[in-house]
Amino acid sequence: MGMLLLLHVVLLAVAARAPAAEAWGKEGHYMTCKIAESFLTKQASTAVKDLLPGWAGGDLAETCSWADRQRFRYRWSSPLHFADTPGDCKFDYARDCHNTKGEKDMCVVGAINNYTAALMDSSSPYDPTESLMFLAHFVGDVHQPLHCGNADDLGGNTITVHWYRRKSNLHHVWDVNVIETAMKDFYDDDQSTMIQAIQKNITEGWADEEKQWETCRSQTKTCAEKYAQESAKLACKAYEGVEQDSTLEDDYFFAALPVVQKRIAQGGVRLAAILNKIFSGNSRLQSI
Repeated sequence: MGMLLLLHVVLLAVAARAPAAEAWGKEGHYMTCKIAESFLTKQASTAVKDLLPGWAGGDLAETCSWADRQRFRYRWSSPLHFADTPGDCKFDYARDCHNTKGEKDMCVVGAINNYTAALMDSSSPYDPTESLMFLAHFVGDVHQPLHCGNADDLGGNTITVHWYRRKSNLHHVWDVNVIETAMKDFYDDDQSTMIQAIQKNITEGWADEEKQWETCRSQTKTCAEKYAQESAKLACKAYEGVEQDSTLEDDYFFAALPVVQKRIAQGGVRLAAILNKIFSGNSRLQSI
């Protein structure tokens, strides 16, 4: 639990990552948490609602971008949103989970493990509401491939591209542009319709895979390292054919969209499994 003390108190542990990107954007985080809500057990759902701040209106998804809004208030939290690699398509915890000062465990995987531990420890001195909101956000972050992208380009933040006619960067393409384009072209700009489509895929098209997503045999921590490994591998694909000032259009969009939808689905399923384990002692999902 010493790491949690570092996370909450050492405000000088800043790893400025500019420009600061909001992982998945507000929509992606909302979708991830909405999917998670649908798989919570009754016991876990009640416990989660009891911890939510009043402004959330009892809706976990309303809080899932909160951590992005705290980057300037809690400057120590900046490196906890990602786990960049040297670009070898692999995540290695000992090598990659640190901030720019070399302080260990300061990455998204370390954060997921630590906030899970805090919520499981009833004697923890840390604010359980903030721990819940950080955890929900970081589980979303670790599933965005460019949050385990190349350290040299800050996970694609420094790679300027054009998304169709709009100037963007590669990281923002994966955070926001793919989702916005999909919502506009296929879902009438209706976020709930896109969520329903992803949920249908979980119970139908991905039904054979879903059990594997939620399975975590670790008894001492989460399986966040595995999720980062998956993202690091996907990140390598995301970089393929992309250079400074590339124009990314239909070919890139239709390759990226299925990945984005599945990672949001996996994030939601796994967040639910973690919360079920914390609050009801069993990671098995509630059927929807």
